[in-house]
Amino acid sequence: MSDFRPGDLSSFVIPEEAPAEGPAVRIDDTTLRDGEQTAGVVFSNHEKIRIARLLNEVGVHQIEVGIPAMLGDEKQVIAQIVELGLKPSILAWNRAVISDIQHSLDTGVDAVAISMSASDIHIEHKLAKSRQWVLDQIRACVAFAKENGVYVSVNAEDASRADLEFLLRFGQAAKEEGADRLRFCDTLGILDPFDTYNVVSFLTRQGLEIEMHTHDDFGMATANALAGIKAGATFVNTTVNGLGERAGNAALEEVVMALKFLGHVDLGLHTSRFRELCEYVAAASARSVPAWKSIVGTNVFAHESGIHADGVIKNPLNYEAYAPEDVGLERQIVVGKHSGSRTIYRKFQEFGIELSEHDADEILKMVRQTAIELKRALFSKEIMYIYQDYVGRLGDAVPLPSGATPAGGDA
Repeated sequence: MSDFRPGDLSSFVIPEEAPAEGPAVRIDDTTLRDGEQTAGVVFSNHEKIRIARLLNEVGVHQIEVGIPAMLGDEKQVIAQIVELGLKPSILAWNRAVISDIQHSLDTGVDAVAISMSASDIHIEHKLAKSRQWVLDQIRACVAFAKENGVYVSVNAEDASRADLEFLLRFGQAAKEEGADRLRFCDTLGILDPFDTYNVVSFLTRQGLEIEMHTHDDFGMATANALAGIKAGATFVNTTVNGLGERAGNAALEEVVMALKFLGHVDLGLHTSRFRELCEYVAAASARSVPAWKSIVGTNVFAHESGIHADGVIKNPLNYEAYAPEDVGLERQIVVGKHSGSRTIYRKFQEFGIELSEHDADEILKMVRQTAIELKRALFSKEIMYIYQDYVGRLGDAVPLPSGATPAGGDA
């Protein structure tokens, strides 16, 4: 970054050196596993199948579907998802326990994630084992999985707090037994993008294939995922809406759109389906998509400030990084306290009414006063009431033009 110059964004572009068999970066979405581990979230079997279908339609490369060792409905629905014959690889999560992996194999998945603690605090206080035991267990489990012909991701839990030398031994031991990649887990979300870049760069230079698994405890899950990709990681673990343990994971929609528009790496996903996907997952998790949610929140393309609204009316690129249609949204010009006369003029054009500059300025005063009193933006019908009041003051009773008031309560 030492040669960075103002206005030069080339240093943020991720070189797209795609292998012959696929894209430069692959999405392994874990909404059905880590996403469902969000406190209080439970997906029904029907919802898990529907989410898997939606992820398939959007175009993710791998779906982490759950934990077969839980048995019961969990194992059953994972087998049902496998039977759908979806295009993405289907991966199941496991502890580093042979019996767990056997349950995954029973379902017919083509890939397994084998998770083991990598930090000393976990090894000592959670596992009550030694570093050597961890390495031996990883070796045995990877060997068993590979003997059964499945793709293997080894998850280094709490990697961001692990001793770097031991983490390298951890990854190399897994690779020697045939593991296909190492999942670097910032389990507590404690890294920043700069440290993430440094540690992942080190690991990739040692010949390890790295997947990023980042958490949002400090609000940096997406940034850390991108930093890892910039450092050479080729897989990234995401969840729809950023669901996940505690503060959540890197959001699928954020990572994909940031790669596309900031890193200039288009993964080929059908991003126009993102709003639909996010709304469904939100409903299934008994949550709503916040209006201010990055990428898919309705406020991303809602403009009220006079300067911004005028700029967007003239050319959307003035205040929009990409088109709302790219993620399944629509642009909104909101009328409220911060609106300008240009917005008022254009809004009334939608109603079939041509205002003079003077009329637009006077109605704007009334709009601002009403918005302050109501503490919100105004609905179209309220704007028309203001117009009637304004015209009434002039001594003219003007009925609403035919079809002028939009149906419902659109702002």
